[in-house]
Amino acid sequence: MAAKLYAEDAKKGDRLAQFNYAMMLLRGEAAETERGEALRWLRRAADAGMMQAQYNMGLLYENGTGVHKSLTEATAWFERAAEQGHTDAQVSAATQYFLGRGAPKDYAKAAHWYRKAADGGDVGAQYILASMYEKGDGVAKDLRLALYWYTRAAQQGDAVALVKARAVARQYEAEQR
Repeated sequence: MAAKLYAEDAKKGDRLAQFNYAMMLLRGEAAETERGEALRWLRRAADAGMMQAQYNMGLLYENGTGVHKSLTEATAWFERAAEQGHTDAQVSAATQYFLGRGAPKDYAKAAHWYRKAADGGDVGAQYILASMYEKGDGVAKDLRLALYWYTRAAQQGDAVALVKARAVARQYEAEQR
């Protein structure tokens, strides 16, 4: 029944209904299981600016689920969602640039997206950004900022970040003398 109602609203242009209907189709939760229909509705929601749909389009292209695998297309969709503040998309876009996967390897762009995700509270992004500041990868080396981000990650329970924060604090203090 939910799929039927979502389908009706999707046809009226409701992007949330388009997204929900697409996801139900992709998960096989609706009577109609044609994957092409799911992709059509998901793309419509994504093209309408729904960041969660854009992120999911990126995942489909990244994994080659129902579409030809294209890391370049995945990166483009991740960035569209990332620009709207979708934290997981920011991490995914950053990772694409960090690894040079579907985009040229670009540590500065990776740092940009990891910083956005770190600001949004993503503990993994906080740790990676701290490491980038510690080493000077894509950003100017800055132990004070490395310490800040390791500490933020540690405050969320990342035990390794706590160890790194202590080591960077000792190194920073030694350099200040």
